[in-house]
Amino acid sequence: MNALVLRAIALLEKIPHSLIAFIGRFSIAAVFWKSGQTKVEGLAIDLIDGTFELGWPRLADSTIPLFQSEYDLPLLSPEIAAHLAAFAEHVFPLLILLGLATRFSALALLGMTLTIQLLVYPDAYPTHGTWAAVLLYLMATGPGKLSIDQMIARRFAK
Repeated sequence: MNALVLRAIALLEKIPHSLIAFIGRFSIAAVFWKSGQTKVEGLAIDLIDGTFELGWPRLADSTIPLFQSEYDLPLLSPEIAAHLAAFAEHVFPLLILLGLATRFSALALLGMTLTIQLLVYPDAYPTHGTWAAVLLYLMATGPGKLSIDQMIARRFAK
C-alpha cells in the first residue's frame, strides 16, 4: 500500500508547472474579463459562447450607479472607480492570458481582489480566497512556458 501511495504521489508531482499556470491564467483572466464585460457596452468578446462585437468600449449606463450604491468605495468618486475598474478588468486579464507582465498584472488584480474583499463583499472570502491563491501562484512562479514573458526571457538569456 505504501508503495502504491508513493507512486501516485510521484505521478502527481509530474504535473507540469506550465499546465497549472496556463489553466490558472485562463481561469483568473476569465473571471475578471467577464466582470469587466458587465461594466461596458460597445465591446463584447466571449470566446466560449461566441460573442464577438468589436467597437469602442464605453461605460454601461448601469455602471456608475452600481459604484454609487452597491460598491460605494471610500476615497474614490464612483465615476473614477467605475472607469478604473472597467479598465483594470479588461487590460490585466488580457495581459495575464497572453502571459505578458504576468506577475505585475496578477499583483494588480490581487490588489483589486483585496479591495473587493475588504470594502465591498466581506462575506465572499471563499471566492476571493480562490482568486487570491491563483494570483499569488502566478506572482510566485510566473506564467510558465506558454507565455510572452517566457519568450522575452529566452530572448534576453542569449
